[in-house]
Amino acid sequence: MASTSGQMSEENLTTEGWGKQVANFIKEKRICKAKLKTSSYHYHLNKFKKRPDRLWLNNSIRAHFKIKNGPKVFNDPIHGTMEIHPLLVTIIDTPQFQRLRHIKQLGGTYYVFPGASHNRFEHSIGVSHLAGEFLKTLKSNQPELNITERDILCVQIAGLCHDLGHGPFSHLFDDMFTPKLKQHNPAAAQIIGDWTHEKASLLMFDHMVDVNGLEPVMEQYGLELPDDCEFIKEMIGGPPDDGQYVCRPNDKAFLYEIVANKTNGIDVDKFDYFARDCYHLGIKANFDHRRLFMFSRVMKVDGKMHICFRDKEVNNLYDMFHTRICIHRACKHKVTMSIQMMITDALLKADVQLHLSTAFHNPEAYTKLTDQVFEEILRSTSYRLKEAREILERLVCRDLYKLVGEAKLKHQPGREISQGMIGSLEEELEGLGGDTEVIVVPFDYGMNDDDPIANSYFYRKNNGDQAFKMSPDQMSGLPPQRFSEKILRVYWKSPDVDRLEDVKRQFQTWCPRNGFQLLFGDRVQPEA
Repeated sequence: MASTSGQMSEENLTTEGWGKQVANFIKEKRICKAKLKTSSYHYHLNKFKKRPDRLWLNNSIRAHFKIKNGPKVFNDPIHGTMEIHPLLVTIIDTPQFQRLRHIKQLGGTYYVFPGASHNRFEHSIGVSHLAGEFLKTLKSNQPELNITERDILCVQIAGLCHDLGHGPFSHLFDDMFTPKLKQHNPAAAQIIGDWTHEKASLLMFDHMVDVNGLEPVMEQYGLELPDDCEFIKEMIGGPPDDGQYVCRPNDKAFLYEIVANKTNGIDVDKFDYFARDCYHLGIKANFDHRRLFMFSRVMKVDGKMHICFRDKEVNNLYDMFHTRICIHRACKHKVTMSIQMMITDALLKADVQLHLSTAFHNPEAYTKLTDQVFEEILRSTSYRLKEAREILERLVCRDLYKLVGEAKLKHQPGREISQGMIGSLEEELEGLGGDTEVIVVPFDYGMNDDDPIANSYFYRKNNGDQAFKMSPDQMSGLPPQRFSEKILRVYWKSPDVDRLEDVKRQFQTWCPRNGFQLLFGDRVQPEA
């Protein structure tokens, strides 16, 4: 795979010098444009045993003959019929993207909300579609922005590929499994480093382009490489360490706010998952992204072009972030979290046998790492997977970890749940035996304690060229007073529930002593 001689055989393919290799192969096999649909052509392709090699060669040959596919129409329950650009279809048809069919959008939430069976696959296509619709609306309303077809295609690819790096069960993998794995396994922590699913998306994007021969196809559809690939990666991963985007000038800076808006979180990624998650969870959503598209304008602020919203849309935006809270309450439901913890514990136990930690920076191994690891553990007869298998068997039989109780810190400005508080509670509960886990569950508007609307720009109907930030006293309606809260929860993990009441009683006496207010649930009566 490392040769650059320009020769190509069934044993030797490389993306370096692809044009010369493909030309030699076409000449050697006497391939012409008319023969691309014949059995003879496919016979030569099938000589390459690895499917990625066949994809790489086929894409390169089609680009050599300047053959372009037409767009395809996808039917989606959220956005209806969507016409998908042929380059996007080529990306969708790669193994790296098809992998997303096997990763649940909401992780273990599916085991509590039966409708939540949707996957990262359809979400990613939806984000790409909305990215295109948003940019086309801006282009139509403001021709002076000089939005090109190349700009639109790059932003759509970023939307399509922004979640390539998600691991099994989506956020469970990076928010729960990865931190615990690093905590309990120093060797794994060294391998994993500062891994995030966004960084994994960049790694998977490069790998996907490389092994599937997508560069010639991208060039065929008007992209300029390598600059446009770097632009796509900036949109997925955010700016470099210095905080400055480099692949587009300031007059195109608004393009970075379409897919993953690092300024205020108002982007098409959220527009799709709000609509899609609400649909599958059975939650009613008031936010309307199509209305927001119509009332968006690009305006210059401090030398850069930013997306601004009509002032009357402020309540629509608050509805959007309230929808986010509603979705998170389902995803962080007390039973959902119990199941997520069980899956996490099973994956931690299975790492000894399955070596999950070695896949983080290995795109070939990561391509094969999906939710199917759940079934792999459950069906295994290996003794080394016995503990992991037993946890998942309990989950399947609904013998779940039990909620001991939940509480929140009584509100005092500047006071937060600290590691010292958690350690104090863990120490008290440890003396009761059994296996408890204390977790902190955050709920917010996407920017911790900050109001995301405070970082948004607006314009007025009678002054469409002047952008401004809106202060709370300018808003109509009832904006929230706080933008985040954290809930302390304790779970009993042991299947033996004989001592559960003692643990509940201990938790309920610890809370008032430490400034916490108990939430919901039956209180255990104190012993006489």
